[in-house]
Amino acid sequence: MRVRKKPIVAALAIVALVGALGVFVVVRTFSGGLKLPTIGPECTVRADGEVTLDYVQMANAATITAVGLRKGMPERAVVIALATAFQESKLENLDDGDRDSVGLFQQRPSQGWGTIEQIKDPRYAADKFYSSLKKVKGYQKMRVTDAAQKVQRSAYPNAYEKWADESAVLARALTGRATSAVECSVSGSPVLRGTAAAAALIQSLRLDWGKGLPESATAKQDGGLTVKVSNASSGWRYAHWLVAHASATGLERVRFGDREWHAPDGRWQAVTADGGAVTDRVVAEVFS
Repeated sequence: MRVRKKPIVAALAIVALVGALGVFVVVRTFSGGLKLPTIGPECTVRADGEVTLDYVQMANAATITAVGLRKGMPERAVVIALATAFQESKLENLDDGDRDSVGLFQQRPSQGWGTIEQIKDPRYAADKFYSSLKKVKGYQKMRVTDAAQKVQRSAYPNAYEKWADESAVLARALTGRATSAVECSVSGSPVLRGTAAAAALIQSLRLDWGKGLPESATAKQDGGLTVKVSNASSGWRYAHWLVAHASATGLERVRFGDREWHAPDGRWQAVTADGGAVTDRVVAEVFS
C-alpha cells in the first residue's frame, strides 16, 4: 500500500515549466488549493505493509504516536488517532478547515477543543483526541471509523475506515513492534549542527514523549545524543521517532541493535564493526 496526499477533485492540468524543470502535473488537493506534488526523497514505512509519506506527514505521525504511548494508550488507539488525522488533514497541521476547524484533527475552538493556538500544537491536539477517545466505552473493539466518529462527530462518519490499513502499518512501526521500519532520506544542508542540533533533538524528544520516558536522553560531547532503553520495542520506537523527525533537525545517523540509519541514503544498514549490536541505548549523531 502507498499513501500520498490524495486529491478530492481529480482536476489535473499540465504546466509547462521553463528549462530543466521540465513538465509537472498540478493537482488540486482536498483543501482546494493548487500545488505541485512533492519532488524529491520521501519517507517509507514497511511493517506488514508499506506506506509512503512526505517529511511533514511522517513527523506528525510520529508525534501522534508518541503522545499516545506517553498517555498509556494501546496500539489500537494509535491506529484510530492516525486514521482520524489522515482523514481530517492528511497528517498536516492545517491553519484552517471547515468553519473554525484547525490542526491535525480539525478540532474546533467553538466546540470546546481549545484555543486556535492550542489546537495548532500537534502535541496538545493529539492529547485532546486521546483523552476524548478514552471516554468511548469499548472503542478497542469497534471499527476504526466507528471509534473515530464517536470523538469527531463528522458529517462523513464512514470516511475514517479507508485509512485503517495505512494507520495500522504506521502504528506497528512507530510503537516499536517492527525493526528498521521507518526510512527517510535527507539531503541538502542540515538546519542545525553540533551541540545546537543535539539540544534541539533532546528538547523535541521530551516535548513529544513527556518527562517520564526520555529522562535518560543525554547529549554527547562530540555532538549527538543517547537514549537508554530497556528492551527492543522501546529502542525501535525512539529510533523510528528520530528518523521521522530527521528532516527538521541536523540528524545524521541513528544506531540501534545491529542496524544503522544514515541521512543521505535514508536506509537502515547492518553494522558489523564497532563492537557489534547496541541493545541498551539508541545512539544518534548530528552533523558537526
